Amino acid sequence: MSDAQARLNQVKDILTFNKTATTIPFDPNCTKFPSRKDVPRRADAPRDAAWVWGEDDQLGRINLLTPTRVKAASAEIKTGEIISLKSATASSFLPLTEPETPCFHRETFRHDVKDLAEGRAFDDLYTLNTQSGTQWDGFRHVSHLATGTFYNNTHAADIIGPKANLKNSIHHWNGHGGLVGRGVLLDYRTYADKKGIQYDSFIDHRIPYEELYLCGKDQGVDIRPQAQGGDIKIGDILFIRSGFVEKYHQVKSSEEWSKIALRPHVIGPDDQQRWAGVAQEEKMLDWLHDCYFAAVAGDSPSFEAWPTNRGEGSKKISLGSSTLMNTRILPP
Repeated sequence: MSDAQARLNQVKDILTFNKTATTIPFDPNCTKFPSRKDVPRRADAPRDAAWVWGEDDQLGRINLLTPTRVKAASAEIKTGEIISLKSATASSFLPLTEPETPCFHRETFRHDVKDLAEGRAFDDLYTLNTQSGTQWDGFRHVSHLATGTFYNNTHAADIIGPKANLKNSIHHWNGHGGLVGRGVLLDYRTYADKKGIQYDSFIDHRIPYEELYLCGKDQGVDIRPQAQGGDIKIGDILFIRSGFVEKYHQVKSSEEWSKIALRPHVIGPDDQQRWAGVAQEEKMLDWLHDCYFAAVAGDSPSFEAWPTNRGEGSKKISLGSSTLMNTRILPP
């Protein structure tokens, strides 16, 4: 950014009572942030990485969940109802034991009860791969594949081996207070049914930005960022329902589900693990970035359509690699 542009932004901020993030490290309390194409880049970061919160940061966009934004979100509560997924209908949630056979050939959840004193005292023993069911992906999950670099110059040696440490460990989120903020739900499955859009959640149906925009419009939500005249506020938490859980509960037997879940899994276009999700496209990346979501979540085994490496034309885009490494979003 030129000095002239910086001075112009300062004048605009004074006149509009805003605070614009222009230099690294960004202040989470800023009221305006740059678009994806205008984000300043660190010299030590891989191409397109938006490492803007400081060299020692371990929160990424969770930084945006400031007390001011959390308080503002609480003011939008209408009824005060508390909804537990455990008390919802069986077709709307997945307990720890499901999917019974995890996707991507991951280990199955196991619960054992240990008898400590001949029927008078017991311990519970749990064995699970945290990726086998509902979870948050952290910054140590997927690297920038071309360089093997994780967020903020974290490397494999920080995660496994004799020099392993807690850099970018997910426990840092808890130190920040967890994920508390305003949620925005886009129910694409219901919208698709309403509009006669037929697709299988167990196939790599790709939901483009334009369809999400129309889905939001149908719900009365303008999914553009507030800075562009839309309803999405900085620090919002995005939820997209593509219909996986509903489809999962329609499977008639464990054997039938196992055949689906155990489809061959390889890295690349020949992967037979196929799941519906958001499309890998530049417009989607721009939208996810420019809305400044604190986190995103979905009801599918992968937030983005899987396999990931089918972008626009011959260009390959992986939202997981881009978003985690760039700290733009936190896929579920």
